[in-house]
Amino acid sequence: MAIASFSITTRSFSIHHYHNHSSLPLTTFTFISSPSLFSSSPISTSTHSLHSPPTHILATGNGDGDSGGPPGGGGPGDDDKSDDRDHNREEALLVLAEAGRTVENLPADLAAAVKAGRVPGSIVKRFLELEKSPVIRWLLNFGGFKERLLADDLFLAKVAMECGVGIFTKTAAELEKRKENFTKELDFVLADVVMAIVADFMLVWLPAPTVSLRPPLAVGAGTIAKFFYGCPENAFQVALAGTSYTLIQRIGAIVRNGAKLFAVGTSASLIGTGVTNALINARKVVDKSFAEEADEDLPMLATSVAYGVYMAVSSNLRYQVIAGVIEQRILEPFLHQHKLVLSAICFAVRTGNTFLGSLLWVDYARWVGVQRSRE
Repeated sequence: MAIASFSITTRSFSIHHYHNHSSLPLTTFTFISSPSLFSSSPISTSTHSLHSPPTHILATGNGDGDSGGPPGGGGPGDDDKSDDRDHNREEALLVLAEAGRTVENLPADLAAAVKAGRVPGSIVKRFLELEKSPVIRWLLNFGGFKERLLADDLFLAKVAMECGVGIFTKTAAELEKRKENFTKELDFVLADVVMAIVADFMLVWLPAPTVSLRPPLAVGAGTIAKFFYGCPENAFQVALAGTSYTLIQRIGAIVRNGAKLFAVGTSASLIGTGVTNALINARKVVDKSFAEEADEDLPMLATSVAYGVYMAVSSNLRYQVIAGVIEQRILEPFLHQHKLVLSAICFAVRTGNTFLGSLLWVDYARWVGVQRSRE
């Protein structure tokens, strides 16, 4: 009968009780916080030694799955997250092995995420599929595109949808809202369409769910930077296994994107209003009758700030819900095997949202006084 003895540098404990030193005939759980030496010496064999890296080792033999832990250690949530990351790592390495690839063949940021267990095998598989396209493989060199394409392989299609229907839907909405005043208010229409087209891309980009591949923050980063670093890009996006977001972090995503969209909306409005005012002034010079009918130039600063606020609140919330709830949580789980149907429904949803946004903007602009209805 072989008798096993353990010599360790840290405290060991039995399944149900903690001891400073004990001989365990059945299952033992040992946590190693530093390289330790295990020696197992059967009566008739020589001693073997094994150096173990810092990790926790689980040995089972009696059907008790309680991993235990010393007092003051991490809670169950930490253990679950660690298990998820271990599973992610194994899954990702298996996908790479099946594809005949290694971690070293991946981009540095993705390789680091795989080693840390932050991405599951499904993300690695999507990356391998995406890079088959020369155009997408080139886009994957850019971190922002990579994070969004890994989270949603239809991201580029949604950008095309949003920008493609932008002019048509916004013009149609302006016509519906202004009716017989459409031609009289053509300067307003032009300003609205220009502002919207400039902002369309960012409205898809900023609220899009992502797979975070960002490197760790610098040690000296401030409190605010650390907080927003941990926030998702979309407040409603699904967290990958091994990752979790608190309610405060999800609210932080809305605040951060709102601030960015305020800057985008204000800048786009400044450009659009500036172009419109220039066109109005040029028309006044050529058409004297128009000069008599035309009002003074659009209030550039007031219109720009108003549009920035509208983007930060209305557009921000609508696009966060569409990308994080309707598309990722409702449509994608049911239609992920039917990309054509999924794309068609996403197109319909985003087209309707764009039209609704145009209607809301006209009402809002008149409500805050930056536009007036001409009789």
